[in-house]
Amino acid sequence: MESVNQLQRKLADYTSSLYNENFLDEQFIQLQQLADESNPDFVVEVVSLFFEDSDRLLNELTKALNQPNVDFKKVDAHVHQLKGSSSSIGALRVQKICIAFRNYCEQQIVEGCLKCLQQVKNEYTLVKNKLETLFKLEKQLVDAGGSLPVV
Repeated sequence: MESVNQLQRKLADYTSSLYNENFLDEQFIQLQQLADESNPDFVVEVVSLFFEDSDRLLNELTKALNQPNVDFKKVDAHVHQLKGSSSSIGALRVQKICIAFRNYCEQQIVEGCLKCLQQVKNEYTLVKNKLETLFKLEKQLVDAGGSLPVV
């Protein structure tokens, strides 16, 4: 079994990679700073809500873009919501694709929207997997008797 020091190093390296690869931005740090002893699972809870909301929005976007007559106002509203929620947790790469996605909505270019939808799905899946791994590492550290770094 890994020592607390090994787990702390592993968590620190992994967390750094999330910022270096632009999966997360400083907004995630601000989110972490809101957690305290009274609500230690705050970040996990907020991110879980983001996952639920994003899954729903991605399904809605897929349905909306597969209609014979695309309602670009509806698509744009969903993308705007996804951009806002990804921004609120610091999911930078998802947020950036949403900006391009909204431009295609404004121009009413279905092909561009479909391309962005696929990119958003890919980036969302990546950041979801990365955050789930981060939370597992944090849990391993705490279960081993260590404490999470103060942000």
